[in-house]
Amino acid sequence: MATIPEVMSDTPTRDDQDRTGMPDHGMPDHGGPSGPDHLLPDGDAVDQPSADTPARRYTDEQKYQVFNKEFMPHIDSMYNFAFRLTTDEDDANDLVQDTYLKAFRFISSFEQGTNAKAWLFRILKNSFINDYRKKSKEPAKVDYQDVETTYNSEDAESEHTVDLRAESVSDLIGDEVATALNSLPVDFRTVIILCDIEGFTYEEMAKILDIPIGTVRSRLHRARNLLKEKLRDYASSMGYNEESEE
Repeated sequence: MATIPEVMSDTPTRDDQDRTGMPDHGMPDHGGPSGPDHLLPDGDAVDQPSADTPARRYTDEQKYQVFNKEFMPHIDSMYNFAFRLTTDEDDANDLVQDTYLKAFRFISSFEQGTNAKAWLFRILKNSFINDYRKKSKEPAKVDYQDVETTYNSEDAESEHTVDLRAESVSDLIGDEVATALNSLPVDFRTVIILCDIEGFTYEEMAKILDIPIGTVRSRLHRARNLLKEKLRDYASSMGYNEESEE
C-alpha cells in the first residue's frame, strides 16, 4: 500500500498517525485503475500562502483530524481524476501524493465547512499543470487555454485521449458511455467528468479549472453534444439527448 512519503516534519505519515492515535489512512495502491474565492493561490503560488487568506490556528492534533475527516474520503476520486490527466498509474499516484502533501502543508488556509473536494481538485489540477506537464513524456495532454483550437482541429478525435481504465468509472457510467467519453478531447471529457460524474457545480468547476463560468457552460454544452453524437441511440437512456430517438 502506497503511503504519503515523510517529506516534511509535519507531514501526517502512518507512523505519526499511530503515535497520535489517529486512524491509519495510507494512500491506496491502485494497481489499475465550494468555498470562497481564496481557496488557494493560483498557479505556482500554490506553494505559498495567499496574502488575503486568513491563517487558521490548528493544533497538530486538529490538523490530523481535519486531514482525515475532510480530505481522505476523496482519495479515490482524486486518483481517478489524476489518472485521466496523467494516463499513467505511477504518475497518478505521485500526483495524488503530491496533492495531499500540499493540502496538509497549507491546511491552515482551508476553512472547515467549505468544499474540501473542490479545494483538493484545484490543488491537483494546478500541480499537474505546473509540475507534471512540464516533465511529461506526452507534452500536449491538456491545454485549458486552447479549447477552441482543440475543438476545431481535424485531428481532435484522435489526439488528447486517455484510456479510462478505472473500473469504478466504467461501472458507474457503463461501457458504452466510457468508450465514447474516452474518445473526446480531454478538455471536454474533463468538464463532463467534473459535472456529471463528480457532481461539481458550475461555480466550483470554474474555480477548479480557473476559467469563467460562461466558459464552463459553453465547454460543457459542446462536450455533451460531442458525446451525444458518439452515443446516438444510447444517449437518450443516459439523458444526453434533448429528444428521444425515433
